[in-house]
Amino acid sequence: MKVLMVLTSHDQMGDTGHKTGFWLEEFASPYYAFVDAGIDVTLASPAGGQPPVDPNSDAEDAQTDATRRFKQDTEARKALANTLKLDSVSSSDFDAIFYPGGHGPLWDLAEDPTSITLLEAAAGNSTVIGAVCHAPGVFRHVKGPNGEALVKGRKVTGFTNSEEAAVQLTDVVPFLVEDMLKESGGDYSRTDDWGSHVVVDGNLITGQNPASSEDAAKAVIKAIKG
Repeated sequence: MKVLMVLTSHDQMGDTGHKTGFWLEEFASPYYAFVDAGIDVTLASPAGGQPPVDPNSDAEDAQTDATRRFKQDTEARKALANTLKLDSVSSSDFDAIFYPGGHGPLWDLAEDPTSITLLEAAAGNSTVIGAVCHAPGVFRHVKGPNGEALVKGRKVTGFTNSEEAAVQLTDVVPFLVEDMLKESGGDYSRTDDWGSHVVVDGNLITGQNPASSEDAAKAVIKAIKG
């Protein structure tokens, strides 16, 4: 079994002068869930090479067992430093595609034609698609096999408006994930801020926030094994 993890290459938080990127926990927990399940993991990003880590996710109070394991894992760190360019991979080579969050994807992956094409091909092949936290934002322009928005009429979740307000970035991000999913016709649900919430709708699996990352990965594993 093979899973493609797609990470952002974007490192600027709008015009604030602050850095962003992917959220470390949302990469590390799913990565080890996949690896420990015996799944072959390939990493890719739009620019290839080392994707930017959101500095806030690297702070001491954001560390988890998975992030600490990653920091001691030479092989995993080497793999992350050498992600493939996204335009060099094909969805047909994988059982699932998984997008970790962080704010970065809202700027690059949500608008990236290669990512959009990859996801549309995956949806057409019934490949399992997973995304957590801000990463459901990558579905913004993705169409399903019926030509309508991928999320239209489907159960989904993602980073909530109230969670975005709590981190004081409502007016910085290019769009709000919750609003976009609803406007695209998604049947959006959520739990309390910062609680784990994962939604499975066929081959589409979404998680609300960092706390949902491992549970979302486990749902992906169940889907591809099932």
